Amino acid sequence: MNLNRLTYFVAVVDTGSFTKASERLGITKSVVSQQVAQLEEELRTTLLIRTTRRVHPTEAGRLFHTRCVMILREAEDAFGELALSSAEPTGTLRITAPNDYGIAVVIPAITAFVARYPACRVEQTLGDQTMDLSSGQVDLAIRVGWLADSSLQARRIGSFRQLLVGAPAFADAIAKLREPADLGQLPFVANLALREPLAWTFSRRDLDRRTVRLQACIAIDTTPGVRAAVRMGAGLSVLPDFLVERDLAAGRLIQALPDWQLPSGGIHTVYPAARFRPPKVTAFVEMLTAAQRQRSWTTAPEDDEDGRR
Repeated sequence: MNLNRLTYFVAVVDTGSFTKASERLGITKSVVSQQVAQLEEELRTTLLIRTTRRVHPTEAGRLFHTRCVMILREAEDAFGELALSSAEPTGTLRITAPNDYGIAVVIPAITAFVARYPACRVEQTLGDQTMDLSSGQVDLAIRVGWLADSSLQARRIGSFRQLLVGAPAFADAIAKLREPADLGQLPFVANLALREPLAWTFSRRDLDRRTVRLQACIAIDTTPGVRAAVRMGAGLSVLPDFLVERDLAAGRLIQALPDWQLPSGGIHTVYPAARFRPPKVTAFVEMLTAAQRQRSWTTAPEDDEDGRR
């Protein structure tokens, strides 16, 4: 079927006139009339009732018009996506991400991105506060944890585990821990960036669940700050795996209660509402997704002594 005939038909129904439809389309009235008549002949159905004053769709024409609008929109989207996918990423990419994941994963991905696409530049905002994407000032947000319901478009690109960890100075005390209730015997560093920094639910083999509420000896409002305090021996805390895997492998931190698991969280890319995503956004998300899937800390830059990168 000729999609142009669907376009002519939709224009006639929308404007209620062959003359107005021809003006909208930039072609002659006779061409529009002939093409719509040909469409009716192909379908063996009367789609329009023509009067001297106005053109009205029949019941079949009204239903067909609704489908045609959807078909033409899908075709337009397909051509638009194809055009964007073949375009080279250019321009400024503006990203927001939480401090911890941004430093550990997003910034290395940005470095690789600008090396591959020199026509792009990146502006990265790090912070644990959720930014409003409706302002149009951000192309892409990285959200770590649990997404609230919203009208924004989101894609899950990975997950992370939460680990209870402490410095080697607590090795003997950590070895004596048997269950979450024992944590009250040890100092705890609270993360004020979390909604519930002192309440934690542990599970074991999906059968045993324990919720404990701890008392904080120190409370810090950023996750990297909590990690620095824990590494310095201030106490135990719960930190995401992507932030402490190297510390655990190097012996700078020890996992406590390894038989007990904390809830895992998701890692999402979140976009402002839009029909198409620019090539710069699509290309970066592909690189970040690959980095998340193949996360390797053996080649990551070494941490300095105070726990910053």
